[in-house]
Amino acid sequence: MQDILAYKGWIVAGAFLLLFGLEHIRPAVKAGLHPVRRILKNLSFWPVNIGLSLAVVLPVSYFAAQHALWTRPDGLSGLSGLAFDIIMLDLFIFWWHRAVHEIPFFWRFHEVHHLDEHLDTTSAIRFHFGEVFFSAFLRAALVIVLAIPFSSVVLFETMVLVFTFFHHSNIALPPRLESALSKIIVTPSIHWVHHHAIRKDTDSNYGTIFSFWDRLFRTQSPTERFKTMKIGVEGGKDTGFIQLLIKPFVQKNR
Repeated sequence: MQDILAYKGWIVAGAFLLLFGLEHIRPAVKAGLHPVRRILKNLSFWPVNIGLSLAVVLPVSYFAAQHALWTRPDGLSGLSGLAFDIIMLDLFIFWWHRAVHEIPFFWRFHEVHHLDEHLDTTSAIRFHFGEVFFSAFLRAALVIVLAIPFSSVVLFETMVLVFTFFHHSNIALPPRLESALSKIIVTPSIHWVHHHAIRKDTDSNYGTIFSFWDRLFRTQSPTERFKTMKIGVEGGKDTGFIQLLIKPFVQKNR
């Protein structure tokens, strides 16, 4: 397990640094006011969530994998089993993402992520620890029911982090390349619409890795990304780091 986690750490750190560098070399949209202050604020969420991952998320996932309700058949071993695990876990995170938008209690925590008024790779780190905590236990139930191995969970987490860095990134991709990629995976042009400060767009485009879930469940926004698109929450305003941490516990439901 230590080897798996070590590889995960190196892959995630490498992906972040690569995408962070590329978006500053070839940005799609120029950064807003106080970019350094904003980046440091977003990065402040990382140590909090890393600590939570080590203390809660990984132990809960490991426990769940060891207490599966059934033993998998040979047909769900090897690469076929891994493909099944990734698809089912991504389907789960699609519905979880939709739930945190539609259930007012969960939105309190997820709104912290959406209040960011510019998107780049650091936005992918900006998740409230409460949202991470709740999702870990709900995912554990899926791991138990589907007998998903712990190695698949860690690999999926790694993929989610890399893809989340990518589709939040401010990289200017060639239009033809992005169009081709968007048929299968979530790209910046898709996810930026999800962060549009217009609620009908915010409540759409829920995919994390695969883009076809939104087409399948009819949650894809018809809006196309444009450079002057306002990012954030309709009627909301970003605040400081400490205010963001306590915001879910004091705010009213939307």
